[in-house]
Amino acid sequence: MKRIASLIMLVVVLAATLAACGAATPAASPAASTGAGAADTTAASPSPSVAATESLTASPLTEASPSTAASPSAMATQAAAAEATPGADATTTVTEDLPNVSGLNLGTVRIAYQGPLSGPQAQFGTTGLNGARLAVEQLGEEMGFQNIEIAQFDDQATESVGAANANTIAADQSIVCVVGHINSGVALAALPTYRDANLVMVSPANTNPRVTEEFDDTAYRLVGRDDVQGVVAADFVQNELNAQNVYVLHDQTAYGEGLATVFRDEMQERGINVSGFAGTQETAVFDAVLTPIQAANPDVIFFGGIYDRGGPFIQQLRERGIEAKVIGGDGLDAPDLAQLGGEAVVGTNYVTVSGPASAYQQAAQFTQDYQAANNTPAAYPAFQGYDSTKACLVAIANAATEANGTPTREQVKAAMEDLETYQGVTGQVTFDDEGDRSPATYYVFEVRSGDPANWGQNEVVGSIEAQPPEE
Repeated sequence: MKRIASLIMLVVVLAATLAACGAATPAASPAASTGAGAADTTAASPSPSVAATESLTASPLTEASPSTAASPSAMATQAAAAEATPGADATTTVTEDLPNVSGLNLGTVRIAYQGPLSGPQAQFGTTGLNGARLAVEQLGEEMGFQNIEIAQFDDQATESVGAANANTIAADQSIVCVVGHINSGVALAALPTYRDANLVMVSPANTNPRVTEEFDDTAYRLVGRDDVQGVVAADFVQNELNAQNVYVLHDQTAYGEGLATVFRDEMQERGINVSGFAGTQETAVFDAVLTPIQAANPDVIFFGGIYDRGGPFIQQLRERGIEAKVIGGDGLDAPDLAQLGGEAVVGTNYVTVSGPASAYQQAAQFTQDYQAANNTPAAYPAFQGYDSTKACLVAIANAATEANGTPTREQVKAAMEDLETYQGVTGQVTFDDEGDRSPATYYVFEVRSGDPANWGQNEVVGSIEAQPPEE
């Protein structure tokens, strides 16, 4: 794995479904284990979202000036349309030479999953868990594991709970890899424990740069970073929304504030007026932040935060008669934004680190399998949950083969460092030396309906493939 110079390349744009990453809310508890082959639909995502394959044409994002946070050298999208083309004999995973541990006496091997499985962000957590379960069920058998399990832990998007769960995970020596977290702040609270326990973590959703920068020997991620996502949003705001005056609001989480800071700095670098930069932990009544926003009269409002706060905020914004365009990050990419905000969220843009199902050519069978197993369409981060778990499985199998038996955590960690490019449902996956996906793709969507059942109809209006920033 080799860090590639910071570069943003042209990419083809496709159509619509879901994405998100990191904030934090209130309390939790660990849950039970699910073994390979267990058919469990009780934790299926409550989202009524629809996986769409409609072909859409994107508006081009133009070249962006370098940011001190992200410093990509160029930004563009190819104005193009394409549809997923499922093969006649499509399978969830592409044919490849997977390691096989048949014949090795490994006993029970466990992969921990940590995410919000209850509370206001459960949609993200359970969707990622369902993807991880499907990977263990399908790939575990294919790779010859006799007894491979998912040990699931509910962090409720709360840093203290995630850290406490991490201690429980570290104490269980049968756990040799972690898939998680959804929230960057929770991951940052748990990662010191994982690092001290020599446990490798593969995240389906964390976008805060600190996750891999501070824990590059422990953390990997299947998605892009906020310091590029914020620049993509700034480029769209400048060149597509033609903003002259922007107001930036965040939810005071590691995810929301970090993303908002990158966006603000990029706007200022471009000479665009930032009339306000504020943080709030409000979840219900936003009068205190709406008054200064109304006084600033911005063209565009950037919201760095999660859908459970974004929906009520946007609804109250419109009730006040504030007509500014609203854009946010991947934390807004969930049907519950429409559930909470109704018709008020129509026209909202969000930049996300996950594409629609149709963007992933290898995901056709996966989406069918996911629907059958969970009675709900696949959404973000189900795809990344599957691919994160696959990374763990391959590393465990490689380590077991090398050890000719049950591998230690140190051996799994070394195997992850040596992991070559592998084929996931989200495409080819390569990690650089810091554990970042290289390259990663970023999408800009526009909400088309206030009905959460129509979330899959949201329109892709831009897409960029980018390498992680250089140190």
